[in-house]
Amino acid sequence: MPALPKPFYQDPIYGSPTDPVLLWFPQEHLWYLFYTQRRATDQYVGVSWVHGTRIGVATSPDGHKWLYRGTLPDLDIEPGCNTFWAPEMILAADGFHMFVSYVQGVPADWDYERKILHYTSNDLWHWTFQAVVDLQSDRVIDACIYQVKPDLYKMWYKDEAHSSLTTAAISQDLYHWTVLGPEITDCHQEGPNVFEFAGHKWLIADAWQGLAVYRSEDFCHWERCQDILADAGTDPSDCAIGHHADILVKEGRAFIVYFVTPYLDSQTALDKADRSQQARLPGSILNQATVQIAELLYRDGQLACRRNDPVYW
Repeated sequence: MPALPKPFYQDPIYGSPTDPVLLWFPQEHLWYLFYTQRRATDQYVGVSWVHGTRIGVATSPDGHKWLYRGTLPDLDIEPGCNTFWAPEMILAADGFHMFVSYVQGVPADWDYERKILHYTSNDLWHWTFQAVVDLQSDRVIDACIYQVKPDLYKMWYKDEAHSSLTTAAISQDLYHWTVLGPEITDCHQEGPNVFEFAGHKWLIADAWQGLAVYRSEDFCHWERCQDILADAGTDPSDCAIGHHADILVKEGRAFIVYFVTPYLDSQTALDKADRSQQARLPGSILNQATVQIAELLYRDGQLACRRNDPVYW
């Protein structure tokens, strides 16, 4: 089997897939890739191109060739065109649960409430709305869910109303949540993801200078480690820092699926004059993104990410 493709995935409609989630669905023998479908090639005003987004869906039998399948239907909880970001999915005893960030309408600026919505499904396509998750804040996004004990789930998320810190909540059933408060306080960040690998608990988060990495023994107390994906890759589609990532631990190996915005983040992609001019154009190439995959390695208590190496699984 050849190496996985680079880029791992590109959205064929709007050209800007972000916040990826990779999930194996055994009933169909398919990998599912869910993501925020930013509208990079659309007309926009201000930041409206990152709003009005749907949850994109692509499938693959082996990760080598992806088929775009459209967007998740019937998620709206009120009339109009609304915004869905950063899906998080977890399989529990009663089926799949999705926690997704939500903004009403299509704002042209950032000054709007953000909520996290809870849905359930048995087939990954038909989702039943359960509730707006009560997290005691009107500016919450980017939920990550992990089962930390047999009878306990924990959520980590960004609370923009409280200094954009990674905040935690717990639940016994995924329906009722108790907020614990900020858990990562050394820097502002978003898109947390928690996983277990090489005998440790890990949390990674997008610190906008690469991904901040933390190690823990109890899912509560976190020690900062070396950052990853803070340097540009060599491939033209991967030549910038990594953003909002998902982790797949598979047969004792760990793979990170992340997105990059090569033109927005790369100082070498366009000179300053070109970048300024392009930023004024509808459908700017600056706004395009790609999804990438790399393997994580454990070395002397740290995680290393060799993003330029070919990836095989």
